[in-house]
Amino acid sequence: MTGTRTKLDMIDVKILCELQKNGRITNVELAELINLSPSPCLTRMKRLQAAGYITGYSAQIDIAKLGETLTVFTEVTLKNHRHVDFDRFQAAVRKLDSCVECHLVSGGYDYLLKFITSGIIHYQTTIENLLDQDVGIDKYFSFVVIKTPFIKSHLPLNKLFGDQEPAA
Repeated sequence: MTGTRTKLDMIDVKILCELQKNGRITNVELAELINLSPSPCLTRMKRLQAAGYITGYSAQIDIAKLGETLTVFTEVTLKNHRHVDFDRFQAAVRKLDSCVECHLVSGGYDYLLKFITSGIIHYQTTIENLLDQDVGIDKYFSFVVIKTPFIKSHLPLNKLFGDQEPAA
């Protein structure tokens, strides 16, 4: 069943680690990497998919090769903090294609948003349109990314949920 909490063992975690590095890996290659025969490896992978641990597969795109973009992190503080206020804001932001991440955070503001736009004018138009929707924004602060030295495309699952093996 999707969403069921299944207890994972180290083999499951290793499967997830390898799949997030290369979602196109064959079952035979995956089985070899995790020291398991192909049939039980495939069974485990299907179980992880059915339980919702694997939510999909996608290509990682080098957006810089497509053209110039602007990445902006935006801190947003809402006027009110009722459940309905959070829901209204989240619903509006979810509709924005240029908003690729939305985090409800603790601290001095309510949300941290990540926008990827074609430029500063596109970003400013997006923010102005959001403000015009009157979705409860009290104030916002924008932080334009100058350079991104690296982005890790996979999570350290072994360190978070595994046997705490030292990195090779």
